[in-house]
Amino acid sequence: MEWLVSRSLNLGYLALLLVASPWILWNRLVHGKYREGFREKVLGDLRLSQTMEASSDNRRPLWLHAVSVGEVLLLKPLIADWIRLDPQAPLVLTVTTQTGRGVAEKMIRDLDAKQIEVRYFPLDFSWSVNRAIRQLQPLAIVLVELEIWPNLVLAARQQAVPVMVINGRLSERSFRGYFRFAGFFRWLLKGISCVGAQTKEYASRFEKLGVPASRVVVTGNLKYDRLETCRQNPRTIALREHFGFQPEDIVWIAGSTQHPEEALAIDAWLSLRNEFPDLQLMIVPRHRERFEEVAQLILAKGCQPLRRTSPISHHPRHNELPPVRLLDTLGELGAAWGLADLAFVGGSLTNRGGQNMIEPAGYGAALFFGPNTQNFKQTVDLLLANQAASVVSSGVDLAPFVRKLLENPQLRILQGQAAQQIVLDQSGAVEKTLELITTHSKTLKTGGSGGLGNLSAGIIHDHAA
Repeated sequence: MEWLVSRSLNLGYLALLLVASPWILWNRLVHGKYREGFREKVLGDLRLSQTMEASSDNRRPLWLHAVSVGEVLLLKPLIADWIRLDPQAPLVLTVTTQTGRGVAEKMIRDLDAKQIEVRYFPLDFSWSVNRAIRQLQPLAIVLVELEIWPNLVLAARQQAVPVMVINGRLSERSFRGYFRFAGFFRWLLKGISCVGAQTKEYASRFEKLGVPASRVVVTGNLKYDRLETCRQNPRTIALREHFGFQPEDIVWIAGSTQHPEEALAIDAWLSLRNEFPDLQLMIVPRHRERFEEVAQLILAKGCQPLRRTSPISHHPRHNELPPVRLLDTLGELGAAWGLADLAFVGGSLTNRGGQNMIEPAGYGAALFFGPNTQNFKQTVDLLLANQAASVVSSGVDLAPFVRKLLENPQLRILQGQAAQQIVLDQSGAVEKTLELITTHSKTLKTGGSGGLGNLSAGIIHDHAA
């Protein structure tokens, strides 16, 4: 049965690659995507470096998989605790995208984590995932949110490696799609070691899809845990100095934007700036390949783009053209939200389904977004129920809504305080998730030696302290 499923999946994947090959080639030539990681992605060559093997003293690594930038960043506090509790415990972090790999490598450097290596995630061909597991011999494979690949799960089952999902979420739309193949997923997911779900609702959906109820626990959302809430942190201060913000400025950040949200935000800002001269706008596009496009858009709107990548760290206050700040770097949006008095979260006036709105909430910014936020339904429901965010129904409503916040400073302050309190109330997911990982890893199951054998007890002790 497993052999037949794997072979059918391989044929299906090859057919999809053939159909998608013109699009892949175009992105490779135009945007520079898909040029890296052939051996890792296609051949499953995830072997550890000789330095890593020597420093780990032949201990088995934990394999963590995060798809892209957002998932990588939410793992930072969990990985930091992993290092703190056992500095020699090896870890392999895999990603799917080139931008995700860049952010992961920078994060590892920032943590000074020499026992952690970053690799591309192998495509879900049976030969790729089998080879990757044989090379790494991991304690466990830990998938972030919902990255359940059938051949990977089957290969891990054959090699007796636990597979778990952390920070698990399963939207209503995804659940309906998976449930159409309920028989297959019940058969596949019975081999999942455990699921740490963000909410009770998500936990229930995992159970209905086939994960045994005894293996599903609610651990909370890692995105809430240990978010930066202090606006005077060094990274935010550096951005404030670079962009030349003044104490009297009211900063509006439009973050994780897509076309046409940048144009809508600029138009709204231009309609308000004469009446509210202290209102400053910063735009942070979602995708790196659009940085130059958005810079040209700002010029076309009659404004001057002040870019993060500009070598100039201080800008005059009286330019011929009004300045629009453009954060054209990766991995700095989290710190940039600490500048925001007003925070518009993009991907919500398009069909994207919204982007992460928890980071600006942590800083106590007055938070608002469009109506299309289905990707973050649980978070949005929580924010709206506590008067901690607002929904702007369309682009033409941006200017009137921002005007209301500017004319009612107390309203935006109270809304920001409510959002920050929600973040503070939701902490604790990192400790619960690490406890789940260590409880279900092969180290404890097989009575293996090493620091991880006592990691769960250390987490419980630290949390109690």
